[in-house]
Amino acid sequence: MPLPALNRTVTTTVGIATAALLGGIAIGGAGAVSASPPAEPKVQNSFDSLGADVRAAELSSGRTAHYTDSGPADGTPVLYIGGTGTSARAVHMTDFMRTTRENLGLRMITVERNGFGDTDYDAKLGKADYAKDALEVLDKLGVKKFKVIAISGGGPYAAEIAAKAPERISALHLGAALPPYGEKPAFCALTDDQLAAAVKDEIKDPRKWWAFPDDSPVKSIPGFADTAYEEGARTYNQRGQQADPAPQVHEQRLYCDRPGPDLSKLKAPVFLYHGDKDTTVPASTLKAWRDNLPDTAPVKTRTYADTGHDVQYRHWDQILVDLAGRSDRTVVCHDKRTRALPAGEADALVSKKRATLGSCAWNG
Repeated sequence: MPLPALNRTVTTTVGIATAALLGGIAIGGAGAVSASPPAEPKVQNSFDSLGADVRAAELSSGRTAHYTDSGPADGTPVLYIGGTGTSARAVHMTDFMRTTRENLGLRMITVERNGFGDTDYDAKLGKADYAKDALEVLDKLGVKKFKVIAISGGGPYAAEIAAKAPERISALHLGAALPPYGEKPAFCALTDDQLAAAVKDEIKDPRKWWAFPDDSPVKSIPGFADTAYEEGARTYNQRGQQADPAPQVHEQRLYCDRPGPDLSKLKAPVFLYHGDKDTTVPASTLKAWRDNLPDTAPVKTRTYADTGHDVQYRHWDQILVDLAGRSDRTVVCHDKRTRALPAGEADALVSKKRATLGSCAWNG
């Protein structure tokens, strides 16, 4: 009787080996072998965005304005005014917080300035012309009331818009924004030729124009540097102008105009954001803004010890929450989770070093 037992052992062993070799192959009742088909690949139904399209609008002046419009059509309209030497796509540099922007329902609109990007250069145009053009673009988009966020050299243009259409602005946000008030910048003492010589090498190489200090928090944003370089290349070369310094010199000369526009009719709240390490737009500019804002426009100032002239990017998360009308909340990272907590609660956690300001993304 030992032989049958041996046969059973051999059969079982062979069966196991065969199953291992066949892997996922199934054997049918008639002995036929068939393979299970792999799962169907998942392919998306719609395109992912590569950033806002630059659109053209014919103006009543006969000029063509170039602009971008991103976000929900029924969202909160925000006019984004980039810093000096930026194109209509400069808002794309804030897309590292695009999800938050979309969650808050913000609609970002930019209008390009004289001589940059797609927009032709006209030496006769000034800041008031930009304000008129921007308002006309907003009219074409059906936007009546809107908020403004101005970055760095966008500050003087924001002031022009606030003076020209104060009743249309529901909030004015100024991130490291140069004021057209107070002491003139040092470069105002230079001639146009000296200004051109000072900027020509930098605008030819966007890596120099958009260089941030080695300790800048923007260094931790994936792809930020390359996006900035692409923005610089677009600003100064889009129309084949080959980094002509004339538009840049013209804009910097406009920054020297004093006094700035009268803001006495503005009633919207104003938010000032400043980095204590900022030497480009120093702390004294905060007073220049406050001194020229009326009592009817309540001012909230947010200053940060951890930033310089990059505060608008490092604390863009807070700016977005403020733009959404939730300035009563402070963005913090607490227990490895990003929260927008009531300001008092957030301040207490930060003071006890149980939380840090801004998204947890900044902590790596």
